Amino acid sequence: MRLLGLLSLLGVFAATASAQQTLTGPFDCLQAGAYTLCQNQWGAFAGVGSQNSTLLSASGNSISWETKWTWANGPNNVKTYANVLHNTAKGVQLQNIASAPSSWQWTYVTESQGIRADVSYDIWLGQAQSGDPATSASSYEIMIWLSGLGGIQPVGSQILSNVQIAGHSWNLWKGPNANWQVLSFVSANGEIRDFNVDLNDFFQYLTKNQGVASTQFVQAIQTGTEPFVGAADLLTQNFSVAIQSK
Repeated sequence: MRLLGLLSLLGVFAATASAQQTLTGPFDCLQAGAYTLCQNQWGAFAGVGSQNSTLLSASGNSISWETKWTWANGPNNVKTYANVLHNTAKGVQLQNIASAPSSWQWTYVTESQGIRADVSYDIWLGQAQSGDPATSASSYEIMIWLSGLGGIQPVGSQILSNVQIAGHSWNLWKGPNANWQVLSFVSANGEIRDFNVDLNDFFQYLTKNQGVASTQFVQAIQTGTEPFVGAADLLTQNFSVAIQSK
């Protein structure tokens, strides 16, 4: 659901982060170990509010970060996608992935009543080995919603219920956005705040059951939150992801 590719955004700070640093600009980014943390306030024009994102720590293949936001107006419009992107877990065809282990532990430190927001993976696939998210290089956007509060819905319409993947039950949504197709796995059993999974289980399902070509490349793996309205302090205690090739 992003209209701008992360790597084309302004305000990238190239220095590797070694201590807590807070981003306040709408398109500020910060390289932090294996990851890049970005504000990505691509939809802020649809509302009134603010957001800041703080790097807490980055070590090896793990990162901890926090984002605080408050948004009003435009209750059906995404305002931002504060997120982290892995700098090297990409460029591999689905058919050549042996495993893609990922772990994400997160919580809302605070959240307002009536919050509308998701907490989600945003994985980009394309025919080319490389390509910025949400650009002409994108063929598919694969979202995994670990939380969706306030009655919000993904792009498109629900096509399946209670799909069993990676030990969890998901409702699958599908629909077009710009030049790519969006496939969204929404947790069917409420929030998942401690998530340990092999993302290849999702990739295998998509190639076997949803017509996604196994020759598609993983172009980017992002995780973050899409706020619509409300106020929250979202803390990622730990996140990690990797791609192991065959």
